[in-house]
Amino acid sequence: MRRLTALAGIAIAVCLYLAGGAAAEQAYPTRTVKFIMPFGAASASDITARLFADRLSARWGKPVIVENRPGGDGIVSIQAFVSAADDHTLWFGPAGIFTVAPYDHDTLPYDGRRDLLPIVSVSSVVLAISVPASMNVNTVADLVALAKAQPGKLNAAAATGVSDFLLFGWAKSMGLDIVRVPYRDIMQAPNDLAEQRIQVLGTSFAVVQPLMRAGKIKVLAVSSAQRAPTAPDIPTAKEAGFPELNFESIGGIFGPRGMADGLREQIAADVRAVSADPVIAKRLGDIGTIMDIRGPADFGKAVDDQRARLADLAKVLGLKAAGQ
Repeated sequence: MRRLTALAGIAIAVCLYLAGGAAAEQAYPTRTVKFIMPFGAASASDITARLFADRLSARWGKPVIVENRPGGDGIVSIQAFVSAADDHTLWFGPAGIFTVAPYDHDTLPYDGRRDLLPIVSVSSVVLAISVPASMNVNTVADLVALAKAQPGKLNAAAATGVSDFLLFGWAKSMGLDIVRVPYRDIMQAPNDLAEQRIQVLGTSFAVVQPLMRAGKIKVLAVSSAQRAPTAPDIPTAKEAGFPELNFESIGGIFGPRGMADGLREQIAADVRAVSADPVIAKRLGDIGTIMDIRGPADFGKAVDDQRARLADLAKVLGLKAAGQ
């Protein structure tokens, strides 16, 4: 009888311990959660972040706010995120921001592999190559011909990350002499493109879609493997004859160095749960973004695959990563 009583006591203790652990996990978040964003308001990533922030706030019962920190090729936002060193301050954006950065900067104030831990992917952003509607350019081949005929005369801009790497890396590989115009906030670039202050823009399709629909911008091609759901008439870069411009830009939520695996899994599960809201998928489709939910392991593998793809492109372009 004593043995049974002792075993029963142990069983109760174990159950209480497990229940306590589960309760501790469910306690997150205990206060406001912040998503730090490397782009300005109304960008594809910003719209996506706010959709998920709204649903997660309702699910968690705590505010989830989006803080826009554009500039510095994404370094401004990542420094703010890393400096916080807080599991309630997360970084929300495309992985290309920090996978490309080692090729753009000799040194970086963070370690992309250790300081940004993949929690959950949320979307694959459709990238676009655009020109002013008033320019006599209707295809990527037309753009190449014009750039070769007028070396150094075309001004171009691109969103920080994969868009920048692809556009200017591609131009270099094609022997095109185009002038790079940097933007602190890429959201200003579409209007400049429409007014021909710049002549080429590489950015998310979401950023240029409104002015494209207004007839002020022409999108020559998209980088995704399939055509954009809301613009089926626009060819992919591969269909346009330039497969080297194909690149799917995956993005999502990242946590700080040392974040517990269990907490990452919990947040990923909550994101997956709120993603069932059909409004999210429709809204993402409307801005030319494809919902893509992957947990920590699968998201981490996708980021590593992107690093490998960029390394291959860099070899072709003769570029070296920082520290190499």
